[in-house]
Amino acid sequence: MRRRVVAALVAGALLISGCAIGTGAAPDGGTETTTGAADNPGRAATEDEFAQDIESAVVVAERYWNDVFRQDGLAFEPVRKIVPYREGGEVTCGQDPIPAQNAVYCAAGDFIAYDIDWAFAAFEQVGDAFVYYLLGHEYAHGVQVRFGLRYEYTIEQELQADCMAGAYLNGSIQAGRLQVEDGDMEELQTGLLAVGDDPSQPWFAPNAHGTAQQRTDSFFNGYDRGLAVCDVG
Repeated sequence: MRRRVVAALVAGALLISGCAIGTGAAPDGGTETTTGAADNPGRAATEDEFAQDIESAVVVAERYWNDVFRQDGLAFEPVRKIVPYREGGEVTCGQDPIPAQNAVYCAAGDFIAYDIDWAFAAFEQVGDAFVYYLLGHEYAHGVQVRFGLRYEYTIEQELQADCMAGAYLNGSIQAGRLQVEDGDMEELQTGLLAVGDDPSQPWFAPNAHGTAQQRTDSFFNGYDRGLAVCDVG
C-alpha cells in the first residue's frame, strides 16, 4: 500500500554513530512518497523500496538544510555523497576503517557511509521510518562541520545532532515535505528510548551518545521548539 512518508523515525535498538548516506531527487519538489513493509504488515520489504526511501530521505534533508542556510544568507553545499558498503573496512574515513553494522558521517571525505545489509535489515524490522532518523542524525553531523562547530566531548556533538534531527523533521513536516500519521510520535519516542547509552557508560567517554532520556529530550526539544534551541550558532 502506497502512502505518504511517515514522520516517525523509529530507530529500534540501534546506536547511530557520529561520523555520514546517498543521493536522490524528487522532480516535483512535493511531499515524498514511499512504499514499505511497515505500511502493509505481513508483506516483506524490497530492496527497491529501501533504495527509494534512502533517496527520498536525502532529498528531504538537503531541502531542509538548504532552506536554513538560505535564510541566513549562506550557500549550502550538500554532503558530497552517500556510500553503501557491505563489509567492515571496505570504506575508510581518512585512515580509519568504518566497521560493519554502522552508519557514519566522515568529515575527512564529506560523505555518509552505511552498512547496506545492516540498514536494510533494520528497514525490514522497523520500517521506512528508520531511514529518516538515520539520515537526519548523520546529515546533522555534516551540517555541524559546515557551521564549524567544535566540541569538548562527543556526547555534546551527538545530543546536538539529535536536536538538529528533530528540528529537521518537524521543519520538513511544516514545509509539507513529510506527513505525520496517527501514532508516529509514540513510535518515535519508543525508538529513541532504545538507542541510549548503557547507564554504566560515562558521559565523558569518547563514544558517548547520551542516555535514552537525554537523547529523547534532545530530539523532542528540537522537534518542538525548532533549530534555534540546538545551539548551532
